[in-house]
Amino acid sequence: MSLLRARLGGRAAPVLETALLQDRARGRVPDGWLLTAEAAEQATAAPVAAHRAARLAGRDVHDVTCSVGAELHALRGVAGRLVGSDLDPVRLAMARVNVPGVLLVRADALAPCSRDTVLVADPARRTAAGRRTWRPADFTPPLDGLVEAAGVFQPGVHAGTGRQETHHDLVVSTAPGLDPALVPWAAEVELVSLDGRVREAALWSAGLATTRRRATVLSTRGPGFAVTDAEDDACPVAPAGAWIVDPDGAVVRAGLVRQYGARHGLWRLDEHLAYLSGDAPPPGIRAFRVLEHGRYSEKTLRTTLRRRDVGRVEILVRGLDVDPNALRPRLKLAGSREATVVLARLASGPEAYVCEAVTDRVSPADRS
Repeated sequence: MSLLRARLGGRAAPVLETALLQDRARGRVPDGWLLTAEAAEQATAAPVAAHRAARLAGRDVHDVTCSVGAELHALRGVAGRLVGSDLDPVRLAMARVNVPGVLLVRADALAPCSRDTVLVADPARRTAAGRRTWRPADFTPPLDGLVEAAGVFQPGVHAGTGRQETHHDLVVSTAPGLDPALVPWAAEVELVSLDGRVREAALWSAGLATTRRRATVLSTRGPGFAVTDAEDDACPVAPAGAWIVDPDGAVVRAGLVRQYGARHGLWRLDEHLAYLSGDAPPPGIRAFRVLEHGRYSEKTLRTTLRRRDVGRVEILVRGLDVDPNALRPRLKLAGSREATVVLARLASGPEAYVCEAVTDRVSPADRS
């Protein structure tokens, strides 16, 4: 810091802060961008923004919460007319540097200053005290206000009024844990994951929706895939086969486990659990080769793992009140091998599956 002060004087602190923020936001925005701390935290990851931009290709788009320009960067060259707006003059100034050539306006998202555009919004999901919030009314700007400003028809709100006019199509990026019942206007709810982590729920108005529910699984290591509720969901319940598959979190949160299983010839271990099984796992995912299984008890599991010379164990739990971090030391393992233990409550009772975790290669068949 002393060297920076000697070279940059009073600009040393903001230069250092910018460098640290750029490092924090790496992978979300291009290197060298101007950022604020809040903008760095909220910026949409580049692959997620690119996926959304592809769905809006050729449309005129207005990003009404453009911040420092992450969504605009993905949309530039893909959308038709492109406008960005924000109330924060500092973020707008940064966006002018980050995405030069895009029309930027200081404007309130609740009073859109464009016509015949798709509105894109990513409201902040923290209260004034900095706590994360799940209530759409507490978003900044409020979600209902965005919907009303766009003129999107809301069942129950405009019921009986004869109002059917929509001034703008709307897509909103929000938290993946949002209850869909709180957003009845959303004709499509899309859960999006990146590299195994569920990043967002994208809410699409009727003019943009192509299905009711969608899970989009993105990867920085290869092609992704999508599953929708329009697909076959014939996925029976049966005992475990050679493999156990734990579907991506986006598939689970979107309620599309049956569709995913049917696509890959899998079956469910239990009607109420997201675990799937089959004779071969889908390509490109982490699956678990079943070595042996039986009724779960801590004593039996300890004996089985010791017999298999297991010293390091990953424990996955579904439907049972078991804390893996508390169970692991009680097993007192000292072997030389690794294993994955899947604990699940089935209709028949608690079951333990001792497995070998395997990640298969990516298949072109799962390209989105």
